[in-house]
Amino acid sequence: MSSTVANSLRRGLATSAKKTLTIGLIPADGIGKEVIPAARRVLEALPEGAPKFNFVHLDAGFELFQKTGVALPEETVERLRAECDGALFGAVSSPSHRVAGYSSPIVALRKKLDLYANVRPVASARGQKDGKPVDMLIIRENTECLYIKQERIETTPSGEKIAWADRRISEHASRRIGRMAFRMALARDALRQKTPEAERLWKGPPTVTIVHKSNVLSTTDGLFRETVRAVQGEDPAFEGVRVEEQLVDSMVYRMFREPHCFDVAVAPNLYGDIISDGAAALVGSLGLVPSANVGDTFVVGEPVHGSAPDIAGQGKANPVAAVRSAGLLLEHLGYTNEAARIYNAVDSVLVKGNLVTPDLGGNATTDQLTDAICRQL
Repeated sequence: MSSTVANSLRRGLATSAKKTLTIGLIPADGIGKEVIPAARRVLEALPEGAPKFNFVHLDAGFELFQKTGVALPEETVERLRAECDGALFGAVSSPSHRVAGYSSPIVALRKKLDLYANVRPVASARGQKDGKPVDMLIIRENTECLYIKQERIETTPSGEKIAWADRRISEHASRRIGRMAFRMALARDALRQKTPEAERLWKGPPTVTIVHKSNVLSTTDGLFRETVRAVQGEDPAFEGVRVEEQLVDSMVYRMFREPHCFDVAVAPNLYGDIISDGAAALVGSLGLVPSANVGDTFVVGEPVHGSAPDIAGQGKANPVAAVRSAGLLLEHLGYTNEAARIYNAVDSVLVKGNLVTPDLGGNATTDQLTDAICRQL
């Protein structure tokens, strides 16, 4: 394996030598206050040999903004940098309408910590018999595209308003997200070689699919496409990765029709956001899908779902996405065995199917499902 790939797999090498990890917990809004404590319980339930955990409780969110006028306190960012090996973020209730002075704290956190890759695995539970087999990884560029939030309104001489939004795609951001995609494709392939072929959901060589719309946006998406493609020539190991392309609209269509055709998909920020949320439908619920915001020096695990204010405080929230996000956090910190234990425990509980939350058609509570995962560990 090349030094480039080896370095990506050994991210946080100094961290993985630690016997105690300090994890920042940022529940934020709504059901985040229920699923992040559930993820903490699962981390604490890991068996002998796993690291011990210290937890630092930190504030952020729209509810905090309503009380204090600040959505992401500087103290939260500074304590993450100074005290924590990684963090778990719950959910944020960003309103759909404009609120003066407010911007999403998770978007701000990604920028402040340079968490440039949003890594979102979407996979069928091992042993699951129904539905189409899914084992794909969506890697979303996390810092650019329309999410730079440079918007303005102009008024024409006749009084008509026109809204503009600037979109930024840079060679720098496209190159490093491309590298992440190639590295993760090789890392996933290395793990598959340890799995019996009959149990593998993905049967082909490591494959990166570049998602774009350069047939229309030839300048911005064209730069993204060309830059990611050029990454393949940077490392001899990358030559073993097959490269494919999909226009974003056909990607959505094929993802639902033929999810088994995709291994690693890499996309600009907006497309990655849309296809990763849509992909959650392939495995049954947003409550199952984890993510990790990954940079070169820090990782924040984050369930893909929102704050779900309609069920907040009722004990109905599915903790699986947060629990799997805790596994992703450990995986990127170098604790792959512990991460695998968490993934396997979750899969075992889901496959039994007798204890699931309402989003999956059951009536189990957040605590009951968390208890079952802890027992399985």
